[in-house]
Amino acid sequence: MPRPPIDILALLALPASGKSELRKFLASMDAETRLRDFGIGLPLDLDDYPYVHFMGRVDEELAKQGSRPLFFLGRDRPLQDSITWNVLIELLNEDYKRLFGDTTRQLDPELNPVRRLLNRMDNARERLGMHLLYSLVPSWDTLSRGLHEEAQKHFTAFDEVIASPKEAATVVMEFARGGPPGSPFPIIPPRGYASALQTLNPAILERVRILYVKVTPEQARQKNIERGRPSEQGSILFHSVPAEVMLTDYGCDDIEWLLQQSDRPNTIRVERVVQEGDRYVVKVYYVPVAIFDNRDDLTSFVRGAKEDWSIENVRTLHDGLAAAMTPLLIH
Repeated sequence: MPRPPIDILALLALPASGKSELRKFLASMDAETRLRDFGIGLPLDLDDYPYVHFMGRVDEELAKQGSRPLFFLGRDRPLQDSITWNVLIELLNEDYKRLFGDTTRQLDPELNPVRRLLNRMDNARERLGMHLLYSLVPSWDTLSRGLHEEAQKHFTAFDEVIASPKEAATVVMEFARGGPPGSPFPIIPPRGYASALQTLNPAILERVRILYVKVTPEQARQKNIERGRPSEQGSILFHSVPAEVMLTDYGCDDIEWLLQQSDRPNTIRVERVVQEGDRYVVKVYYVPVAIFDNRDDLTSFVRGAKEDWSIENVRTLHDGLAAAMTPLLIH
């Protein structure tokens, strides 16, 4: 009897470490092999990068109007407000709920897609006590004209994920978090994985398992340069993170430190405030973690066309990933 698939797999790592290449690799194989060797069902992808890219595009369009940016300090600069890292987690929480039919926050589908997407961001910001962006947009008509096509593509792509069969599926959730180089641990929230995991919806924390793709920060910076294509900044495989952001936000991360702090081996202990009846309590979740060591770069070849993948590269990646995933399959 085949094993049941992992419910939710969180792919975590510094940018350009190989997360998106692993997603492409898993999606490329037949369902039987993927489930047997990796415990992964039909992949249902959730990723916070498309939101980051859209935020940057909003700022670009505002600059054309002579207006100040809403999200970043400037072109190729870090975020204005680091709490935005947790806004992105709130958006993933909402995506997860929508994936399984929760429409409590469904926005009017007739609304302009740019307004719909920015309203979603404002809803997430409001839940975190942040100021709203709605009144800061100088010209909705101009912004909507410049971004209509990109925003519509976002909703169309997500509608396709929602329409996918949910039986024997695995939600594959990708995001990257970190902190400045040499940061003392714990990394000060809202940076770092500790803060991100504490923001995840309890329904996700109850089911999620983490695959951490390990590279050094120096390797991540080099791979980030190598993969970047200026014309494909919206692509998960070929975008590049600005150099300043790689240094200030991804100079290190805290996954291995969090593993060392846990009182259960091969897990991260997450303390999350949850509502029980009419009160709030702290609930502890133990999230299983496996590490895929990609310091020898087993994944970059996947960016190319599948017909160009060598048998040796495919076998090496397959075997290495299968071995890394083993701890997650026995939980």
